[in-house]
Amino acid sequence: MSTAVVKPDSRFWQRPVAALLEQLAASPDGLGGAEAARRLARFGFNRIHGERKRALPLQFLAKFRNPLVIILLTASALSAFTGDATSFFIIGTIVFISVTLDFIQEYRAGQAAEGLRQSVAVRAQVLRDGRVSEIPLAEMVPGDVALLAAGDLIPCDGRVLAAKDFFVNQSLLTGEAFPVEKLPMELPEEADVLAAGNTVLFGTSVISGTARVLMCRTGQDTELGAIADTLLAKAPPTAFEEGTRHFGLLIMRMTVLLVLFVLLVNAFFHRPWLESFLFAVALAVGLTPELLPMVVSVTLSRGGLRMAAQKVIVKRLASIHNLGSMDVFCTDKTGTLTQARIHLERHQSPLGRESRRVLELAYYNSFFETGLKSPLDDAILEHTEIDVSGWQKIDEVPFDFERRRISVLLDNSTTRMLVVKGAPEDILRLSEQYEGESEADRRQLDSAARRDINAQFEALSNEGFRVLGIATRQVGHDHPHAVVGDESNLIFAGFAAFLDPPKESAKAALAGLAADRVAVKIITGDNELVTQHLFAQLALPVTGVLTGSEIQQLDDLALSARVEQVNLFCRVAPAQKNRVILALKRRGHVVGYLGDGINDATSLHSADVGISVDGAVDVAKAAADMILLEQDLAVLHAGVLEGRRTFGNIMKYIMMGTSSNFGNMFSMAGASIFLPFLPMLPVQILLNNLLYDVSELPIPLDRVDDDYLSQPRHWDMNFIRNFMLVIGPVSSVFDFLTFYVMLAVFHAGEALFHTGWFIESMATQVLVIFIIRTRKSPFKSRPSPWLVVCSLIVVALAGALPFTPAGVHLGFVAVSPLFFLILTAILLAYLLAVEVVKQWFFRRFVTR
Repeated sequence: MSTAVVKPDSRFWQRPVAALLEQLAASPDGLGGAEAARRLARFGFNRIHGERKRALPLQFLAKFRNPLVIILLTASALSAFTGDATSFFIIGTIVFISVTLDFIQEYRAGQAAEGLRQSVAVRAQVLRDGRVSEIPLAEMVPGDVALLAAGDLIPCDGRVLAAKDFFVNQSLLTGEAFPVEKLPMELPEEADVLAAGNTVLFGTSVISGTARVLMCRTGQDTELGAIADTLLAKAPPTAFEEGTRHFGLLIMRMTVLLVLFVLLVNAFFHRPWLESFLFAVALAVGLTPELLPMVVSVTLSRGGLRMAAQKVIVKRLASIHNLGSMDVFCTDKTGTLTQARIHLERHQSPLGRESRRVLELAYYNSFFETGLKSPLDDAILEHTEIDVSGWQKIDEVPFDFERRRISVLLDNSTTRMLVVKGAPEDILRLSEQYEGESEADRRQLDSAARRDINAQFEALSNEGFRVLGIATRQVGHDHPHAVVGDESNLIFAGFAAFLDPPKESAKAALAGLAADRVAVKIITGDNELVTQHLFAQLALPVTGVLTGSEIQQLDDLALSARVEQVNLFCRVAPAQKNRVILALKRRGHVVGYLGDGINDATSLHSADVGISVDGAVDVAKAAADMILLEQDLAVLHAGVLEGRRTFGNIMKYIMMGTSSNFGNMFSMAGASIFLPFLPMLPVQILLNNLLYDVSELPIPLDRVDDDYLSQPRHWDMNFIRNFMLVIGPVSSVFDFLTFYVMLAVFHAGEALFHTGWFIESMATQVLVIFIIRTRKSPFKSRPSPWLVVCSLIVVALAGALPFTPAGVHLGFVAVSPLFFLILTAILLAYLLAVEVVKQWFFRRFVTR
């Protein structure tokens, strides 16, 4: 079979379907699996270019673009030209090992994260080999025939081959908020693909109905792909990315100042320029936390794996930090606070009596609607005893979140009627009459009757029932279509009342979130009486209520003032949900939002961390940062704690790099003033830095104290800077003490001085992690066994290195047992001093 394909500039929406199928070498019954594989190999994955990854060799080479790595390699090459081949070889080897270690760890972390993302990737149904198959969107190719239904993302630019009440939201491309109906028709004169009623476009979504679509253009060749650079501009940096950037700038400023100082001092003393330059660059490397990207990637990936074990799949790793920082969580109540096992408990007439007529009308409406079925529809359709065989559907007006109702036009050869189901207040507003003792007993819906019927509605709501209004209207047999305007002069038939009991786990999860300082706010389309009843069952205090109509009257400034106290938002439209989230963000909150419907995509994008569930519609899953495999607040609470644990481990590495590491580098710069030789050779500094980095590799596996997890955590540059300026000098004090011991006690020459300080520097720099990793006493917080083992091995290796042939090549000499005895005393005194200063620091600078 040929693999010809419609070119991106081809006007496929103007072509006859038969000619299009011939050009694509396709069939209305889809492609064969082998042919689809060939086309995938030829045309690539169905993605826009921003999602493509570089080849592995290019990813590895990109690691060498680090400016410090380039300077080191250049300096080592100069060493070779000056005849110092040993320095060239050792420096080159250390740089290569560091870069390779960084690449391998990041690659493994990326693979693990990608595996998790693929487990919740959006999938679609296509016809392959004559059967319906479900495959990832990325593997669909031109010529495929896709089967689409309400809630699906449209995976291509394509032609509609068959459709039934098929409405599409294409606001992503057109800006038009209202759904557009798509039909299988010929449009030879239509010049604009965006206006073509026979065409669907990649990235838009299905609101209601079903369709069979021939895929004509995929990936970069689609309309979305053509404008991706402007329409899909890079998202603004997250709080985590901003924090990382600010930290990098802080370190860069310190590094530049220190390096300039060292170069000036060495120039003043007329020391060899190459050796001085290498020393300054090595100092810069020592001060720079070059493993931070790797530590961040590995820690986030490790957090993602742990969250996956707790049934939270992370699509975007940086969102783990946002989840840990979240202090306000917004959600609907259905399935989160309730069991989502909804039962139709009552179907009663306007007179308050049980009514089979109401059940039949509700069943007809739910059975014949083609949009996405809600849990309420599922509860109605459990009543399979209702017979619909005599009825035929003529047309429908799909549900939308502004009207809050759906209508179907039915005919049974003797009667043609419109059946309307929706929000009771709206159904009552559109009704002129109501049914009394029987279907034929129609009464005028005057003010007294409205008052009585509204009282029924409130009584049901106060008992915790979710309520739908049911109404009907007879039309003539020549009435061909249903339109919104037909939803007037209705005859009110009664109420369908549903119960959705609260989850047993919700009460404990809410208490846990409150204890960990995460405020829960409910944003729901239900009325306030039903939701307040649920709050009472969960022992959740209502601090304030705001309805959709009240939100409509508030401008953004006024809404921002109200959202702080209110924790219950009722009868809200999708746009109002988004306004509430944006108002909370303006108040400085980190906001999480849980949504699973077509109407939730905008709010999921706006929230700091968008959360959906595995059973959500494609649109919601694609917009979310995380997917809950169980729609349960207990699962989310575990995810919040994991986010804080992950950020805590990242902060450990940063606090190490900005305290003892900074102190050691500062000591080197200071020592270069009074020593007649360099305090440590450049290659020894690089080796020190490499061994130190190896000792920090298990930090992502480390435990985090429970009290650290008890509140949201954020990047705080003032805290990091103050910690560096307070703890760093403690390290320098003991470094200078070591200098004194080496010069006054051991009368050390250059090689012995380098050796003694290398061992002391490694021991203090590595072992202080056990003080810094916790705010408590180190004896009250258990570190990871891997961290303990790795740290002790690195310190032992540093102590043994001078006694090996490799140590000789690196410029080290053997030291006496007395040195190790004095070193032990210095080390114990240093760790004790850091602990005392640390406790003072947290009492003085940290209030919570």
